[in-house]
Amino acid sequence: MSDKHTYIIGEIGQNHNGSADLAKLLVEIAAREVKVDLEDVNLKVRGMDAVKLTKRDLKEELSHSAMSKPYNSPHSFGKTYGEHRAVLELTDEEHFEVYKHAKSLQLDFVETLCAKGCLSILKYFSPDALKVASRDLTNLPLLEALAETKIPIILSTGMAGKQELDEALDVIARHHSSISILHCVSEYPTRPENVNLRTITYLMKHYPQYRIGFSDHTIGIVTPVAAAAMGARIIEKHITIDRKMKGTDQAGSLGPDGIMRMMRDLRLLEIWYGEEDMFIEDSVQSARVKLERSIASVRPLMKGEIISEEDLHMLSPGDGFKWRDKKEVIGKKAMMDIPADEIIYANMIA
Repeated sequence: MSDKHTYIIGEIGQNHNGSADLAKLLVEIAAREVKVDLEDVNLKVRGMDAVKLTKRDLKEELSHSAMSKPYNSPHSFGKTYGEHRAVLELTDEEHFEVYKHAKSLQLDFVETLCAKGCLSILKYFSPDALKVASRDLTNLPLLEALAETKIPIILSTGMAGKQELDEALDVIARHHSSISILHCVSEYPTRPENVNLRTITYLMKHYPQYRIGFSDHTIGIVTPVAAAAMGARIIEKHITIDRKMKGTDQAGSLGPDGIMRMMRDLRLLEIWYGEEDMFIEDSVQSARVKLERSIASVRPLMKGEIISEEDLHMLSPGDGFKWRDKKEVIGKKAMMDIPADEIIYANMIA
């Protein structure tokens, strides 16, 4: 993958509200081409690179008492939390349907598997990557099971410090090194003072062997673009059909318009990167000629006069001698009358 390309994952999570059809619609939105119309810039660029679903095994989710607890919330899909979670779960077969739909649209497919029991999904298909949710970074038995599959793993660090991250990496690296690390803050939404984007550069410095990215929980699109500019090569963002839909993650996700705006800016950023060099772009040559300064006469110079430094100053346009070339002018004879405040060109002197 090019170091200019930002790999963008649309996190569907539970925003499908238990509907495989709704999940497939979100896949289609993620796959849309992005139009860039900015004066002379008219481009169509690819949309997201991947979508992500989450798979839970409710027998390994919460304690019995927690699952049986009444869940009184405007976003509840059941009387108890267990009933609520059951509504939001897609079957293995439905995950496979969404996977096939993503592949038909040339999208990669990422799965967050929250328990060993969720590995049953691998009987149907092999995701392009497995995501480890922030809460499971310390679930070392799960990490071991995921790593044994040899499928690339993406770690989210939303609830972890360096010790927890290192322990997780030690487990996975015993099986393979296809690992990505996403800076993340498990606050929904994440307040600006808690984002700490400099963790991205910290991770790049201390874990150079891995691909570093950012899993975003802020409102809006500025933070992921800033993260990419700081070096994040993966961006993960929650997506939804409608931010006003029922569901705890909907309001903090990007709707279709927000997705298009974020993708526009991230794909433009890939163009903005340019090259690690300093040079004069061809596109600025006309402005350079018009606006830069050239050596010009301070006073009228008569034909035959010898030009001194006191006779010179700098005026636009920039198509004459530069000050660094003043030795090409000073001490030379005017070959014609040169009015005051005119550029001195090579054919005027000898």
